[in-house]
Amino acid sequence: MEADDVMDLVIRSRRAVLPTGEEPAAVAVRDGRIVGLHAYDAPPAAAEQVDLGGTALLPGLVDTHVHVNEPGRTHWEGFASATRAAAAGGVTTIVDMPLNSLPPTVNVDALAEKRAAAAGRCLVDVGFWGGAIPGNLKDLRPLHEAGVRGFKCFLSPSGVEEFPPLTTGELRAAMAEIASFDGLLIVHAEDPALLGDPSGPGYREFLDSRPGESERRAVERVVALAGETGVRAHILHVSSALCLPPLARARREGVRITAETCPHYLTLTAEEIPEGATQFKCCPPIRSSANRDELWRALADGVLSCVVSDHSPSTPELKVPDFAAAWGGISSLQLGLTAVWTEASRRGHTLEEVVRWMAGNPAALAGLRGKGAIAVGADADLVAFDAEAGHTVDVSLLHHKNPVTPYHGRTLTGVVRTTWLRGRVVDPVVSPARGPAGAGPTGTLL
Repeated sequence: MEADDVMDLVIRSRRAVLPTGEEPAAVAVRDGRIVGLHAYDAPPAAAEQVDLGGTALLPGLVDTHVHVNEPGRTHWEGFASATRAAAAGGVTTIVDMPLNSLPPTVNVDALAEKRAAAAGRCLVDVGFWGGAIPGNLKDLRPLHEAGVRGFKCFLSPSGVEEFPPLTTGELRAAMAEIASFDGLLIVHAEDPALLGDPSGPGYREFLDSRPGESERRAVERVVALAGETGVRAHILHVSSALCLPPLARARREGVRITAETCPHYLTLTAEEIPEGATQFKCCPPIRSSANRDELWRALADGVLSCVVSDHSPSTPELKVPDFAAAWGGISSLQLGLTAVWTEASRRGHTLEEVVRWMAGNPAALAGLRGKGAIAVGADADLVAFDAEAGHTVDVSLLHHKNPVTPYHGRTLTGVVRTTWLRGRVVDPVVSPARGPAGAGPTGTLL
């Protein structure tokens, strides 16, 4: 056999989740890319053969909503710890949010600082969002040309003073500028006029202070301005079912708008949150069980297209047992796949659907070609996922920097057995990456 016919790696699975569906397959890898899809028992020669049997083979997940916080707030999270957590959870590409780092990624110089902080510290591939804030309209095109995947803005206070929200006029101007180079605007959509201070320390008071109507009204504003300017827009972390009718209507009318939700909105409910358990606090908030059912229906119907973590960690000290005062953010980067699969499988959804929501659609949103699918020509970013195994979450065994998560003690279905990045095993526990002696982090800055 000619040397050119020998693959670097062949992975076989009786449950390979391909763009055509779940089926037995042998995936052939050379030079970090998928070069062939064969029958499960096909005989391509390879330097390494892996037979997963009945363990599912998924494409690496793409999480387009991750707050890494480095530089500036690296004690909250950093590239080394965040990408370890990602790899352990089957996520092979993340896109970092422009806040809560210092400086925020709102100009080219700040992007350079962000890239320098990430260089050589990442176990998975990392892309970057830019920010749209008051006063940086002139920076948007240079950031786009420097490679950011799009621009995040807030319509309500972000929680950090260095990343203020846009007024309606500023939002329209940013949309027009971003549309001029066919960029993407991603929006934290809550109307500040309908937000208030919680009347007490409990979860019910916090939930009442951020009503679903605030999300709906902000979504309607984004839809109207996106239709007016022609910009591509995306609504972040939809928590309220009140947003779904205007989003569905906008899609029917041809407005270029998409929307996402998060594992915590699909798996957790307001009814179950104990008093003082501020590890559950996020903005917008976790809502009722009935609301959760509506979000699942919207995923099935395509009104919501992506499920991403909104991994927004902090130090434990900021999670004081008072919902009015605690930092709002949930750490779930390592747990998103298993949390979503636990609930999805219970509701009759398939691994193929979960892969579409958590890999293919986020990759398409961020323009990440070669990611999110097991396909010839794609990067060999792959995950062995034992879809029947159960595990109980122990926060002390998670890889993100600070031991805070609402999933602690929960029994979830599904275990990530192995993660490959461009055909190389990433082992966040034993070493940065298995390979030649002294091999270091393998992630690429996109």
